[in-house]
Amino acid sequence: MDLIRRLKPSHLRLISEIARHQKLQLAAERMAISQPAASRMLADIEAEAGAPLFIRHPRWMEPTPVGAAFLRHVRVILSELESLQAEVENINIGQSGEIRVGAVTGPAMGFLMPAIRAVKEDSPDIEATIEVGPSAQLVRGLKEGRFDFIIARLPPEYDVSDFHIYPARSENISMLVRDSHPLAGRRNLSLEELSQYEWVVQERGSPLRQAVEAAFMQIGRPVPRNVNNSSSLLVVLALLAESDVISPQSQEVADILTGAGLGARLRALDIDQTITVSPYFVIANRAHQLPRAVDRVLKEVLRRL
Repeated sequence: MDLIRRLKPSHLRLISEIARHQKLQLAAERMAISQPAASRMLADIEAEAGAPLFIRHPRWMEPTPVGAAFLRHVRVILSELESLQAEVENINIGQSGEIRVGAVTGPAMGFLMPAIRAVKEDSPDIEATIEVGPSAQLVRGLKEGRFDFIIARLPPEYDVSDFHIYPARSENISMLVRDSHPLAGRRNLSLEELSQYEWVVQERGSPLRQAVEAAFMQIGRPVPRNVNNSSSLLVVLALLAESDVISPQSQEVADILTGAGLGARLRALDIDQTITVSPYFVIANRAHQLPRAVDRVLKEVLRRL
């Protein structure tokens, strides 16, 4: 007896239908097959099992002990197959599935999260894993297959032909302070005035840090000397809440941190120039085909950008 190899889903369904309707004819009708075909199928199953599955009464059928054992497992298997079919259909149309995305901080907060929320409103079974980090780390993860797509800057050591690259946008920088900061409320502030205060800024080499330092060099002024280095928003928020530090952040991050919903009591300083970070892009691995759910999120991100 090799039931695992020989039994088919149609066999399992016939057993279930006979038990439900207690008549072979009704079970055959439910399966859209003839009664003789159903009778032959049941005989084949019983031959494989080595025992009858049903007692044949003149007007009805009831499971034998072997049939009852079959039924316990058949119902579980059919339920799992139906669940599998529904899940596969949902994955194929993008209603469920897992997506793995990464982004630098600004677009993660400003575009990626809103896009994922919008898609999940219609498809709550989609499971999203989001990682925020520097571009080099994200691109490496994309190459290793840890992400479906990323929003980042492409380091020069990578070959652009390996990727699908979608244009995104540049980031403007805002200078965040707490509401009670001595410079809060003043207009048209110069970078020289800001340099007199303590700063918390991303580590050396980050695009945001480079843009801030370039802005100081363009006006012939030294960069601030009293600097704390951190890319952690939790560290930034703690320092902003407790001191008069100045923190350069992307416009997308600044809009969220200064919004009423967060209640952080922060504001962006009014400065006399615009500081822009080099553009980021939406990047996917050219060698990988995106699942439908991932493609839906990607299109929603591009629409918002």
